[in-house]
Amino acid sequence: MNEYIRAAKLIKNSKLTVAFTGAGISVESGIPTFRGKDGLWSKYNPEILDIDFFIQNPKESWLKIKEIFYDYMKNVKPNLAHIFLAELEKKNLLKAIITQNIDNLHQEAGSKNVIEFHGTAKKLICLNCYQKYDVNEINLNILPPICPKCKGLLKPDFVFFKEPIPTDAFNKSIEYANKAEVMLVIGTTGEIIPASEIPKIAKQNGAKIIEINIEESNYTNTITDIFLKEKATVAAKKLKEAMEIIGCN
Repeated sequence: MNEYIRAAKLIKNSKLTVAFTGAGISVESGIPTFRGKDGLWSKYNPEILDIDFFIQNPKESWLKIKEIFYDYMKNVKPNLAHIFLAELEKKNLLKAIITQNIDNLHQEAGSKNVIEFHGTAKKLICLNCYQKYDVNEINLNILPPICPKCKGLLKPDFVFFKEPIPTDAFNKSIEYANKAEVMLVIGTTGEIIPASEIPKIAKQNGAKIIEINIEESNYTNTITDIFLKEKATVAAKKLKEAMEIIGCN
């Protein structure tokens, strides 16, 4: 428990704490990771999320996209780790979440200041007129979905392969990384560039890095100050208990 007490004290005394989350935080909500032996790419061809392939083969891509992101994932709920971060924000102990995830679970847990580095599956964007729609406004039983306004092709409003990171999300992430005194890194291996650079920027600017992962990542032996080797929900429960112990309710 000593490491959890140390981590809790860092969070308590920090003027600006930021969380940086990846697929690992949502695994316990039932969302598989993309990589690894049981990841989505072991079952699906990644080309369905290649922007060039998508434009040339929209129906083929959309059939798999609907299956993965809108049929399979529609009933997932936030878990204890998402809820813990939302509680930290309510107590003014967490200023922002920078997430690589597109599942909207941080918002559903109650977090307000969420920067979606890779966009979101909850919205669709027209590739012709750039109008955005909530996914619930569009009938996904007819594929590929077409923009009601201009009849252009709709795609999920998250970053496909060969697409740039949304400028606003990128700039805000860098800004928070520069200012953070503590960064909670949860459920990410640090393999996806440029997202993987965010904790490194925080470290370079003096932030303490608290990492929660089930196994060592690219960060563990390079920038991590405290490594909590646990599932996200287990670590969140222990960290919450540690914060109560030090009088940070």
